[in-house]
Amino acid sequence: MTYTFRGGLHIAEHKDTRNSPIEKMTPPAEIRIPLSRHIGDHCKSVVKVGDRVLRGQVIGEACGELGCPIHSSVSGIVKSIDRLAGEEAECVVIENDGEYELSPDIKPCEKKLTETTTQEIVEVIRNAGISGMGGASFPAWTKIQSAVGKAERLIVNCAESEPYVTANHRLMLERPVEIINGTKIILKALGLRSADIAVEDNKLDAVEKLAEKIGESKMIRIRVMRAKYPQGDERQLVYALTGKEVPKGKLPIDVGCIVFNAETCAAIYRAFAYGMPLIERIVTVSGDCVATPKNVLAPIGATYKSLIDYCGGLKKEPRKIIDGGPMMGTAQKDVNAPITKNTFSVLVLSEDTCASDDENYSCIRCGRCVSVCPMRLLPNYIVKFAEKGRYEDAEKYDTERCVECGLCAYSCPGRVPLMRFIREAKSAIFQRRSENRENSAEDVDVTL
Repeated sequence: MTYTFRGGLHIAEHKDTRNSPIEKMTPPAEIRIPLSRHIGDHCKSVVKVGDRVLRGQVIGEACGELGCPIHSSVSGIVKSIDRLAGEEAECVVIENDGEYELSPDIKPCEKKLTETTTQEIVEVIRNAGISGMGGASFPAWTKIQSAVGKAERLIVNCAESEPYVTANHRLMLERPVEIINGTKIILKALGLRSADIAVEDNKLDAVEKLAEKIGESKMIRIRVMRAKYPQGDERQLVYALTGKEVPKGKLPIDVGCIVFNAETCAAIYRAFAYGMPLIERIVTVSGDCVATPKNVLAPIGATYKSLIDYCGGLKKEPRKIIDGGPMMGTAQKDVNAPITKNTFSVLVLSEDTCASDDENYSCIRCGRCVSVCPMRLLPNYIVKFAEKGRYEDAEKYDTERCVECGLCAYSCPGRVPLMRFIREAKSAIFQRRSENRENSAEDVDVTL
């Protein structure tokens, strides 16, 4: 039996690196580590220009209550502290001395797992700077702490439904014990007795490897999912495995579920067992422009260019460099920008592979965008109003529930740029709500 959800589509996979073992990349001569976490909360630098830092040393402390620290991925001299183009957060530039001297602060947890409390586990994860490594990069410790007493089911997301990406697949094949042990640590923290590991049916070799390591234990169950995009979206996973829909404006925890990415689980295990903070991650480097596509264990702060060069450079002229998958990833303008904690893939695509920006589009009313939408929205109506700037009308069709998976645009034979219009509508809706809240606050009489 395979589990699945309504809507979605099995799209061309291009998993060219599925048989490419993880290779540890030699860190480049210069590392650029942004002091931000992608959710509107930043860290502040605790080092200054000229300081020598060690591998795993804290270089940024969280400014907000929900934050977690950022660590150096190499040892060396702080060359500068500046800002990336278009970014508000600072970026610590470190000149790699090639010694990779480990910080003395890195120590394994002194207690056995059975003897640790939830708060002790939370602190280990927080101090290691671990945030979600498959999506929005939300701090893992906050996610666990807020779910204690609420979570009834832990789901480990190994679906990896984006085309090209195979980082989690290789992790399951080469380091399954890290995923399993990380899952057990999260179970202990949440006070749960069992978990589900969700793997798509196009990765049955990984299913076998995980099953071999789990053995007869009933603590962790493997759930085989039908290979279909966007199976990796946590809302679709929850629905497929439980039949529960995450309500509008809510999170999986609101229906008793908590979802963690496979590599996040592995990072939690390494933090607990070795004290190792999150300073490197597996990145799939692929696309038709890359000479030798690979799965690379890369230091946080390495540039896109350094990863591409490690994979043999380019074999044809690129049109786009994408951080993430081709469906939901973000196009990058600067090849010298660094990878971050949630960079699971770097894709370099040519003109032959990328869809053209053709303004001569036309909706032919075929309904394909409606049939594939995993959120069961009406993208055609949303876009109809967004084109006219009628965002209040678009809002009536639950525009903000769109997860921006891109399937509507992918499946459109009329080449309508549906995602562009939907994003514009979402932005306008959120901006208007923000302005309304500000106006409401100004109208409050606080005179005593």
